[in-house]
Amino acid sequence: MAKVTIERPECISCESCWTVCPEIFEQDPADGLSSIKKEYRVNDNPAEGEVPDDLIDCAIEAADACPVAIIEVEG
Repeated sequence: MAKVTIERPECISCESCWTVCPEIFEQDPADGLSSIKKEYRVNDNPAEGEVPDDLIDCAIEAADACPVAIIEVEG
């Protein structure tokens, strides 16, 4: 498992993360910002999640594609 965090207040809604890795990221319909899909959230927090090993590369690719560098993948 890897920990994934998003600094949501810094999100510019560019669509990069949820386009590159829709398995983990999505646009929050309430505010238009990037969020972690419900099934991977920690404590139902849209900015914090744990993803299985088979999705770590996807999460890293999304983090690398983020133009404002607000996604962090640890683990």
